[in-house]
Amino acid sequence: MKVKTAEVKHINPKRMRRLINKQIAGSGIGTKAQQVLKLQREQGKQKRKERLHEKREHEKMLQFEMRQEKRKEKHRGH
Repeated sequence: MKVKTAEVKHINPKRMRRLINKQIAGSGIGTKAQQVLKLQREQGKQKRKERLHEKREHEKMLQFEMRQEKRKEKHRGH
């Protein structure tokens, strides 16, 4: 009667280290208070990003309007 033995597959040490680091990084912060703070920071970051995007769009629009006015002035003559 033949018995199958479980073969231990050799894993490259660098790959193993990467997998371990990936698992450790995925665990995240443990306490609820820290999780709440992290969530608040992320929400603030998102709001800042949205405000900055709107501000840039507004500035682009103003610059475009100024260029259009300048063109009209040049075509009007003296």
